[in-house]
Amino acid sequence: MRNLTNAEIEQLKQQQCSAQDWSKIEVAEPFHPEYVQDVKFSGKVRIGRLDAEYTLPGDFVVHSGLYRSAVHNCEFGDNVHIYNVHNYMANYRVGDNTCIENVHSIVVDGSSTFGNGVRVPVMNEGGGREIPIFDHLSAHMAYILTLYRHRPEMINRLTALIDAYAESQRSTMGYIGSNVRIINCGSLKNVRIGDYAQIGGVSVLKNGSINSNEQAPVKIGSGVKCNDFIICSGVTITDSTLVSRCFVGQGCEMGKHYSAMDSLFFSNCQGFHGEATAIFAGPYTVTHHKSTLLIAGMFSFLNAGSGSNQSNHMYKLGPIHQGIAERGSKTTSDSYLLWPAKVGAFTLVMGRHTKHSDTSALPFSYLIENATESYIVPAVNLRSVGTIRDAQKWPKRDNRKDSHQLDMINYNLLSPYTIQKMYQGRHVLQEIMRLSGEGTEVYSYQNCKIRNSSLRKGIELYAIGIKKFLGNSLISRLSSREWHTMSEMRAVLRPDTAIGAGEWIDCSGLIAPKTEIMRTLNAIEQGQLRTLEQVQECFITMHTNYYTYEWTWALEKLEQVWGKTVDEVEMEDIVRTIEEWKEAVVGLDRLVYNDAKKEFSLNAHTGFGVDGDHEQNTLDFENVRGKFESNSFVLAVLEHIRRKSALGDEMLLKVHNLSR
Repeated sequence: MRNLTNAEIEQLKQQQCSAQDWSKIEVAEPFHPEYVQDVKFSGKVRIGRLDAEYTLPGDFVVHSGLYRSAVHNCEFGDNVHIYNVHNYMANYRVGDNTCIENVHSIVVDGSSTFGNGVRVPVMNEGGGREIPIFDHLSAHMAYILTLYRHRPEMINRLTALIDAYAESQRSTMGYIGSNVRIINCGSLKNVRIGDYAQIGGVSVLKNGSINSNEQAPVKIGSGVKCNDFIICSGVTITDSTLVSRCFVGQGCEMGKHYSAMDSLFFSNCQGFHGEATAIFAGPYTVTHHKSTLLIAGMFSFLNAGSGSNQSNHMYKLGPIHQGIAERGSKTTSDSYLLWPAKVGAFTLVMGRHTKHSDTSALPFSYLIENATESYIVPAVNLRSVGTIRDAQKWPKRDNRKDSHQLDMINYNLLSPYTIQKMYQGRHVLQEIMRLSGEGTEVYSYQNCKIRNSSLRKGIELYAIGIKKFLGNSLISRLSSREWHTMSEMRAVLRPDTAIGAGEWIDCSGLIAPKTEIMRTLNAIEQGQLRTLEQVQECFITMHTNYYTYEWTWALEKLEQVWGKTVDEVEMEDIVRTIEEWKEAVVGLDRLVYNDAKKEFSLNAHTGFGVDGDHEQNTLDFENVRGKFESNSFVLAVLEHIRRKSALGDEMLLKVHNLSR
């Protein structure tokens, strides 16, 4: 960089440029003064090379340079295009090949941490669960900070690490990365913007970071207003969406006038039309409807129907109540939950529920309103085609392109976490029947009702789900290694680690043994984990070793089924387990097949073939929806039955041929 020559200064003056002190202007060599026009300089300004041209939409070509702007204390990389900053641009470093056009102002005022360290009062609007957000916040770290307030020393140490990081980001200079486009925007104040971001028509961005990069650019669109925020890589926010005091995780999408306040959104969440206030939106929390409100709750893998609503205010001590919907829950249109309440994993909520129920011990259920009462239909979602379809679509809808992923997401429908709940659910249902009598028509549980037939069917379905999981784990283990004798098989079945036994936790997407979560918390508490990177590495290790830990847990349950240790297991025990697995897999698939068939029943034909006879109705339906026999999901279910049956037969043959 060098100072301007007298000739260059004179040329700039002729081009309507001015400066408080020309000696504070530095330029790269070679410098082309003809590309700096009508600019008012103040403070120290550095300008890189101005050699390139830009082709804007409509094939309109412009040359890099500075035009019609006021610039104070800024540094520009090579080949920037700054045009028509109406008010002024102050205290920014700008990367190479960045284009800024028609913006009201871009300013850093004083020192800023650019959204890092902002406290978000998540879940409880009355306070007490404030989460300090920062650039690398993961869903798992936030889960611990939110729910483990009974361990204040650990919370204080982890919060101190985040605050130290926030202070390390403090600066009086903002940053706009390379290859960024900022077009037709309003006010940008105390905002840091990463590489390749595309920002067009934004109204206000204030006190935040947009962590865009080349792998996963961020797109912020027309009318958007963001205050006190962190936006991670690969995010899209458009259509006059309002974001205030929020963390928006990798791959999230928001638009169509969505409103989000005091909330955390983690990987692949989607928010359109509706509203969120003080929510912990774990991975894949999705809401697409205008009249939907998510408030003061913790969710993950949630699909919220139109008109879904919760209430955290009972008009006594204020909006201080909260609730949890465990992973995979769904709410139907016009459903309502009065917090506090807890909804079990993979539960479908229909109607209004005001009795503060806790169905966490009964996963895969329906929670249905019937004449102001809440009825539970246990385990019925295990045979639902919708549940299977959801589990298949989540991995396919992962929008994260960034190689550095913050959230460790386990997509498994059946895992030690859900199977332990099935064990618990089966025990709960059996105890209800034992205590109230087998002939009782309607049972009571957690402020809900359960019909006798539903309770009996729930016990049966949970047993099938357990057998399916244990068989899956056994066959996966046996398929992963070589064995030819019973002794070699026993050696293969021995666990690789003691980690995995006992209770498991869904740590907002990360499914892990409770022992390992507690080990991490203890290490934070005792000062053994001294950086945020070390804490995150613990979560990565748990996720990486999931299947190793899962086998430890599954073998413990299998030994209970066999009534003997792995060193005592016989061929007959293995055969019986595989046969039960095969029966469970095929049985559940048949139930899913029958559930899918309902979508092609005569009732489903209603509204098709309007002006025609029955034959035309059927033809219209088939031309739109296709035939049941050729439906891709139905074919996949049949293929799954075929493959699993063949796998079971193959494994049974191999076991029967064992050398003693």
